[in-house]
Amino acid sequence: MFPLSKGRRFEHGLSFLATLAFLGGFFGARLFHLAFPSLMVITQGIHFHHFWYGLTMMGVAGWLGIVDNDEKFARVYAVVFGVGAGFVGDEVGLLLTFDDYYSELTLEFLVAAVAFLILVALMIRYRKQILEEVFHLSRGERLTHVGVFLIGFSAISFAFGTFELGIPLVAIGVALFILGYSRERRMARRNVS
Repeated sequence: MFPLSKGRRFEHGLSFLATLAFLGGFFGARLFHLAFPSLMVITQGIHFHHFWYGLTMMGVAGWLGIVDNDEKFARVYAVVFGVGAGFVGDEVGLLLTFDDYYSELTLEFLVAAVAFLILVALMIRYRKQILEEVFHLSRGERLTHVGVFLIGFSAISFAFGTFELGIPLVAIGVALFILGYSRERRMARRNVS
């Protein structure tokens, strides 16, 4: 095995700074565009969207973070990377639709990114407890939880009047719930005997 050439680089402070900069870059770009919708950089007929600046910032900061070992600069690179990621994130809808800056996909991306960061933060902070309480559940408990999720999720189908999807979701959810619950009761009776 090769010896490590650098000390431990992953630090929670760097992740926090990058995430904070991501949110600032995302909302800053969105507010700037809403305040100045007609302000654009166009050179020789090419519109330079701000995701290009974001990609450049991410690439440069990422590369410098790999090759440089200065702790103070690592924080600067984290901020630059986060701002760049925010710029790219702000234009996810545009990138995916090739036309619509105001696409709802951008909001969905932001919600998914924030949810992912929350889950990662929880896993970092409470890993042992989460593994014990969530990932070491019995098969019966898992089936019960999936059944409850499907029953709850079916509400969307009923809200939009798509009963042909909602009714099977409820039926599968109820079946999984009953199967999981009965399995748990059998296991409990076995353990008591």
